[in-house]
Formats: sequence, C-alpha cells, structure tokens
Amino acid sequence: MRHSYRSALVTGASSGIGVSFARRLAAAGCGLVLVARREERLAALAEDLRRQYGVDVEVLPADLASASGVGAVTARLTEGEPVELLVNNAARSARGTFAELSPETIDAQIRLNVVALTRLARAAVTGMLARGYGGILNVSSMASLTASPGTAVYGATKAFVTSFTESLHAELAGTGVHVTALLPGFTHTEFHTVNEVEVSYLPRIGKSKVTGTVRGCVRTVRDMSRVLAR
Repeated sequence: MRHSYRSALVTGASSGIGVSFARRLAAAGCGLVLVARREERLAALAEDLRRQYGVDVEVLPADLASASGVGAVTARLTEGEPVELLVNNAARSARGTFAELSPETIDAQIRLNVVALTRLARAAVTGMLARGYGGILNVSSMASLTASPGTAVYGATKAFVTSFTESLHAELAGTGVHVTALLPGFTHTEFHTVNEVEVSYLPRIGKSKVTGTVRGCVRTVRDMSRVLAR
C-alpha cells in the first residue's frame, strides 16, 4: 500500500506560490498548517479551503525573519500533530547593488531565506525520521544557478537552498524521508512588487504562471515521494 502526504505545513502561504501550493494540496485531501505574516489573508484562505475541499486547515501567523516567529513554527513542527510534508516557501528579496543595500536589508534576507528555512527543516526532519516517512520541499530559484547582479544576496541565499537540499536529499536516501528543491524561473506573483524588484524589462516568454509551476512540482513530489503506509 502507498499513500500521498496527508498533512503539510506551508510557509509564505498568504500569496503567490504559497497559496497555489495550499490549494493544490487541499484539493488532494491534505490537511494544512498555513504560515505567513498576514493573518487576515491566511484566515480568508483557510476558510475558503475548508469550504471548498473539506480539509482541516490551521492558521499560524508568524514572521519567519524574527526569532520569535521561527520559534513558534519550530514548536508546531516538533510538538503539534505530525506534519508529513514541509513546504519551505517563504522568502525575501531586495533590488539594488550590494553596496547600496542596508545591513538590515541584507540580514533580513539571510534570516528568512537561509536561517529560517534551515531551522524549520531541522525541526521537521527529526519527527519524520522517527516515523520513517515524510517530505521537505524547499523552494529555491533559478537565480541559485547563475550570477545575480542587482540581487546578489538573494541569489546567494538561493544557492544555499539548492546546495543544502541536494546534500540533505543524499543524507536521507533510504530513510523514507524525501527532500526536493523547486527552482522556478520568473513566476507571475506579487513577490516582486512587495520586494520592490523591477521586472518589466523581462521578456514575456520568460515569465511562468504560478499555477503551472506548482502543478508540475506537486505532481513530481507526489510521484517521487510516496512512501509505504504504516
């Protein structure tokens, strides 16, 4: 017997790729824990998913760029009901040369994109190993594979995410815990507006729709990360 994940925690779930992940997983009957800063958006999404798909949805507002926010979510992963899939999606960027960015802006990107993602993965993996199954999906970027002038810190944080995911995937081979990285190119979301990143110069052909990006990723995770039932 085989089964797909029955519960998932999704960070950055108030917009963009995070919302699309939540909808795709809920449509598959997966219970959810939704994490983001904007509680009103999370509450509205949770109500919609409960009504449309009849799944359990928990709202956990948290700012993962802060120690208290990371602490709240790691506590949920280690002390709450088991989470079978962690979707590490929350991220931050900033447009500008490295010399122009303030130290605070640089630190905020590293805290969210690197520190929070790593801490949440660490919190999740212990329980997954004990149960003998689970999955971690880290949302990286094509920016992790090339130079990113103008968003150097963001690109570097995503290079960490890609490298970390590849190594963790190898470490956990054969344990029943699967680790996957998603490396989207430019995707139509409000991420760039919120982070004041100029994208109008990009050719239309190079822009992907968020639903297509997530649909393909969820299918891959589903097909590759099913595990033996208890």
